[in-house]
Amino acid sequence: MRKVSDRRAAERRGRRAEALAELHLRLTGWRILDARARTGVGEIDLVACKGAVLAFIEVKQRADLKGAREALSPRQRQRLIRAGAVWRGRHDRFADHEIRFDLMIVAPWRWPRRITSAFTAEGRDGRDLI
Repeated sequence: MRKVSDRRAAERRGRRAEALAELHLRLTGWRILDARARTGVGEIDLVACKGAVLAFIEVKQRADLKGAREALSPRQRQRLIRAGAVWRGRHDRFADHEIRFDLMIVAPWRWPRRITSAFTAEGRDGRDLI
């Protein structure tokens, strides 16, 4: 029974982190196109657009910023890359947009931190800001 309640608590924390990340993006001029976007190959936490940039954003909530950054595994990156390709294939109007994979890190008592171009479509690390 404890495992179920732990999972529910983690799910609630994750949803709050995503809501805070979404608010941060909106306040900085991004238009949220999709949240918790489900594709056949995985889920994308947030899809946002600003100008000619289309960002697929993974949100990680952890006790500290470094732990959140390290929580994005190579396997999760590949899942997000595949899911982004499926999402973009379903939305032709974004075919000419620059694609970016960002990471939003949420830690207690801190404003969310966005790592732009956290990794590339080839799976390589982008900027290492932490």
